[in-house]
Amino acid sequence: MIKAFIEGTKSVGHQVDVLDIARMDIRGCQACEHCHSTGKGTCIQQDDMNLVYPLWDNAGMIVLASPIYYGSFSGQLHCLIHRTYAGGIPRSCKQMALLLCSGAQDVYDYAEGIYHGFIQGYFRVKDCGIFKATTTYAKSPEMAKQLRNFGASL
Repeated sequence: MIKAFIEGTKSVGHQVDVLDIARMDIRGCQACEHCHSTGKGTCIQQDDMNLVYPLWDNAGMIVLASPIYYGSFSGQLHCLIHRTYAGGIPRSCKQMALLLCSGAQDVYDYAEGIYHGFIQGYFRVKDCGIFKATTTYAKSPEMAKQLRNFGASL
């Protein structure tokens, strides 16, 4: 799903930065409030979030992609989302989208609620869509075409 979206986006000349957060060292928020006290928007932890923060803050569009585990995003994506608390709302983001995949149908409601109610809704940016697919459909030519077209439409 991600690959097809990127192909479409790049086909119209957009720059795309992809972070494979499952392979990054991103630890969970410690709720120490350093970022909002003496840290002035900087997290006390020194890990791969230091690579994420500038991209997150400067992206015109943020696309979150995750498999669904127990009705929600992967643990790694949850950690990343929680750690963005340090910097607050990204300065440049004007729109967002969400790509979800699961081995089962009808398991997306909780992830959609977090996306609309907390992330995209809290950022007050345009929702460009939620794309959901079971594992088989996620790999289909139809889904690839839909995501290429979506990426090219931006």
